[in-house]
Amino acid sequence: MSVPMCEPDITDVEREAVADVLRTPVLALGPRLEAFERALARFAGLRHAVGVNSGTSGLHLCMIAAGVEEGDVVVTTPFSFVASANCVLYQRARPDFVDIEPASLGIDPEALADRVETLVRGGARVKAILPVHVFGQPCDMDPILEVAQRFGLAVLEDACEAIGAAYRGKPVGTLGHAGVFAFYPNKQMTTGEGGAIVTNETAWATLFQSLRNQGRDVFDGWLEHSRLGFNYRLDEMSAALGLAQLGRIDELLAGRERVARWYDERLSGLDGVELPSPAPWTTRMSWFVYVIRLEDGARRDRVIRDLAARGIASRPYFPPIHLQPVYRERFGHRRGDFPRAEEAGERCLALPFFGRMRESQVDEVCEALREVLAGAAGTRFGESSLPASA
Repeated sequence: MSVPMCEPDITDVEREAVADVLRTPVLALGPRLEAFERALARFAGLRHAVGVNSGTSGLHLCMIAAGVEEGDVVVTTPFSFVASANCVLYQRARPDFVDIEPASLGIDPEALADRVETLVRGGARVKAILPVHVFGQPCDMDPILEVAQRFGLAVLEDACEAIGAAYRGKPVGTLGHAGVFAFYPNKQMTTGEGGAIVTNETAWATLFQSLRNQGRDVFDGWLEHSRLGFNYRLDEMSAALGLAQLGRIDELLAGRERVARWYDERLSGLDGVELPSPAPWTTRMSWFVYVIRLEDGARRDRVIRDLAARGIASRPYFPPIHLQPVYRERFGHRRGDFPRAEEAGERCLALPFFGRMRESQVDEVCEALREVLAGAAGTRFGESSLPASA
């Protein structure tokens, strides 16, 4: 690909931080992890941050801390990466989906309130709400928190795509009982693989520290374990990389904001394309990806193929979770169950996006997109705009 989908922003600062770890005898649960956790807690404005080996692991540990067990229900969105629902299944509980609202593509608070009331009246053991801040844009959290308070539910924020975003001036990940960030290489900052949980709940933080390390508590002796735990540790090299990246977080976020502005300038007014924009409650976007919505969802897959033929990567974001084969087979979900999530899944297209993207690369993507859309507009539904030999 002449223009890749994403690239991490790594400098000599990060390389030296990782190399420094390799010159020491401590590669796990050492001083870099502790320093990274302290720095991340300060950044979030909370008392505790606990590093883990992925955002998925962090979400799973939040389920345990919230007391989610077999037969319980966690209400969440179908428009997300599949991990936000899988973490519920890990506890043999049931993810119950609620459709999204169009501004942020996050969970619809009105539909959430109706669904939780219906579930509770029907005798379901609802334990938690798991809102997802999709594409770095906050959900409308105030009414979500009101529903949680009314029914005594935990709020576990999936902020894996949204570090640095703010809802009405408040950082995402800090509004519920716990929030989870992820640091995969395509995220705003990276630890390679990795994630972290942030919380003000001291008992939860202590539990997270034990669960990530095979259930060993701080008071346990060597190879003694107080509870069933997991190998969810964040290693020292990853923590050192994360600490260096966190030290550059304002620079990293600003770089992505700059690229988003370039896209906005070049694609504004393009027929059949809706650009991403902040919801009324969003006081800061944290640009994870740049996702446009095509007016005609049927053209989206052809656009992806045609862009690829020009050496430009693009992706459909997201295929709704309830239509994933494993969820259809297990729960009987069908197309039409959550129409707004399905419409977004058909229309959304992620363009190449990363903080060190050059303006010339944005120009190349936008020029190609204009050409491809013009070609797709003249193609009847069901036909490919690629040559027959492609």
